[in-house]
Amino acid sequence: MNNVKELFNFKHIAMIAAGNLLVAFATVFFILPRDILSGGVTTVSIILSTFIPLSRVVLIAIVNISLFVVGAICLGKKFALSSLLSTFIYPFFVSVLSLLDTTPFSHIDPILSALYAGLLVGCGLGLVFRVNASTGGMDIPALIMHKYLSMPTNQCVMLVDTVTILCGLWIFGLNTILVGLVAVMASSFAIHWVSTFGGESAQNIMIISDKWPEIQQCLLHQFERGVTVLEGQGAWSNEPRPVLMCCINTREYGGILNAISAIDPHAFVIANTVHEVRGEGFTYAARTAAVLDEKAASKTKSPLPWHRKDSSAASASNGEDK
Repeated sequence: MNNVKELFNFKHIAMIAAGNLLVAFATVFFILPRDILSGGVTTVSIILSTFIPLSRVVLIAIVNISLFVVGAICLGKKFALSSLLSTFIYPFFVSVLSLLDTTPFSHIDPILSALYAGLLVGCGLGLVFRVNASTGGMDIPALIMHKYLSMPTNQCVMLVDTVTILCGLWIFGLNTILVGLVAVMASSFAIHWVSTFGGESAQNIMIISDKWPEIQQCLLHQFERGVTVLEGQGAWSNEPRPVLMCCINTREYGGILNAISAIDPHAFVIANTVHEVRGEGFTYAARTAAVLDEKAASKTKSPLPWHRKDSSAASASNGEDK
């Protein structure tokens, strides 16, 4: 039911249509005029056109719809709904754009054609993937192999693409394949960029230090970054070792490292690149100083579990002294 609602969601339809329009534009104006073999239905259609006396535009429609029918039978209704729009919109856009004059594009340098084709295709696919839809096409044989042969999906996709490209190598030669690889790399970059657009690249740092309270306060107040205190334990000493976890902007990384070193030169710091961060301080407004002070005060009033025992003991000893 949710898939049906998403299918008729205006935003989803607009994203899928825009994505397929970009892919169709790249196909008509960059890929077909230069016979760029970059995988997918278009490459299959270019190869088939050397044996079948039909236009490539017609072959794209035939291959796309045929694969959709096979996918609907073998992969079920859920897959059919996710790829329904792309299956029919993409050939339609290709047919309409093919009515325009593409002669000037046939004189563009092949590498430039492959580069721009890859970027446009990647942006288009990224838009479709953002709404959790599928473009169908040559993904369908790979998904069928995954279902019935129990092979990992990435291996199935790689195998299908390899067979497709090798068929093109046999017909068009090595130079065309090498140019097509430029389009594949550009497409991969664009898919990743569009799919993660709206988040923010960041660093996730983990800090272990005997002076962790000072470092925590520095991150909270000086850099205005949220900090999570994780309960850790040293494997050698079996002593509790709190671990500070903090997500920061990449541009802040150097300054924070210097601040940590100034507090504790022997602090153990681990940093990982995070491809996307969503939440307060990144996609939402930064916290105000009042909220920071309030949270810092609450942390001071509520010590960590391994400190409560010591605090209780200290209170008891003070009572005995009195």
